[in-house]
Formats: sequence, structure tokens, C-alpha cells
Amino acid sequence: MVLSAHQPVYLPWLGLFHKISQADTFVSFDRVQYLPKDWNNRNRIKTANGPVWLSVPVLKKGHRDKGLNEIEIDNRSPWRRKHWRTLESSYRKAPYFADYCHFFEDVYSREWTHLAELNDHMLRWFLGVLGIHAEFTRASDHDFRGAKSELVLDMCRSLHADRYIFGALGRDYAEVEAFTQAGIEVVFQDYRHPTYPQLHGKFEPSMSTVDLLFNCGDRSLEILTSGQPEQVVVNASVR
Repeated sequence: MVLSAHQPVYLPWLGLFHKISQADTFVSFDRVQYLPKDWNNRNRIKTANGPVWLSVPVLKKGHRDKGLNEIEIDNRSPWRRKHWRTLESSYRKAPYFADYCHFFEDVYSREWTHLAELNDHMLRWFLGVLGIHAEFTRASDHDFRGAKSELVLDMCRSLHADRYIFGALGRDYAEVEAFTQAGIEVVFQDYRHPTYPQLHGKFEPSMSTVDLLFNCGDRSLEILTSGQPEQVVVNASVR
């Protein structure tokens, strides 16, 4: 069983969906600490004026002591109206905008209280539209123990994983030998960003996946998984 995980992020980029597409089970790691100025509550889209950030405001009191699943959205700001209007004005001329816009219009018509709930709702929709069928679960529904590499290893053991896919940054903290001793293969993602047709001039990589969907529609999964290297197992399992 191939497992991967990532913290809930807002309007994720292509690389996350490539990683999930290689897994049998994906864990939304909503128990990690919220990181200001990271991807938990913001991402970029391409507009006629170039890439812009869409950021979900959060209540900051005590947020550094909370897990992501506890982070509350600050709905005193009209962020939902701003995000929807920015998406609509930026992509209404995209070939597939009409195919997907109703989901976003509905999302931004609701009042969300918790950031992870919003992010997971969007992620599940993206997975369905892209045709990625990995089983989805949340870390908050389990009792994983430890920190960093030890925490990942405990998750792998608890969910009976044979292989775990780290993101590229996993190389900075993964204790590969511990996984080897547990009989779990380790893979580090090496995502190579594809190019695809975009609106508004010169191609900009690392946009939210909404950019790919609105421009390329049902070819999006093929595009985001194209040109990737074969997964390289860093360790050999001991069984």
C-alpha cells in the first residue's frame, strides 16, 4: 500500500495532485501547526496583471498554538467575494471556465468557519474532477504519535503502508534508516512542472491547479502527470 500525506493547503498547486495520484491512500495532515505566510491559507492564480495571491484571512489570537484543524477563518473580511470576483475576472474567457465555475461560485457563497474544512472540501472536489481515486483520510481522525520523521513512520505503521512518498522537502528530515528497519520503502517526489496553454501572456509555473483546470479541462490530469521521472525507491525494504 502506497501512502502519502500533506497539510491542508488552499487551492493547491499541481505538484500536490501528482503526489496524491501516485498513492493508494492520502492523509490530510490537519494536526500540524499552522504556518503564517505559507500555503495553508493562500495560493496564486494568474491574472491579466500577472500572478496574484488569494489569501484566506484567519483569526490570529493563539493561532501559533493550534493545529491546522483548529484554525478559524476571519469572516469579518469580505474575502469570499474578492476571491470569486478575481477568479471570474481572470478566467471567464478560459476554454473550460464554464465547466467548473459553478463549484467555486457555490464555495464562495458559503460561510466557512475553519480553514482545514474549506481546504479539504476543495481538495476532495479537485481529486474527483481530476479523476484521482486515492482513499482520503484526516490525521485528526487517527492517533499518530511522534514528531517529524517519527510521526510519519508511526502513520505508515498505523495505516499498514508498504511505501511512503515524501515531498521534495522530506529529504531535510526523513530518517530513512528507520523506515528501512520497519520494512517501509521511501520515495522522494521530484516534480517537474509541465507547461500548458494559459491566458494572459507568458507562461507562469506554480499557479493553483484552478489555472490548469480552467485552461485545459479534462486533459488536466494527463498534463500534470506528464514528463515525470520514474519513482526512485531510496531504501530497499527489509521483510
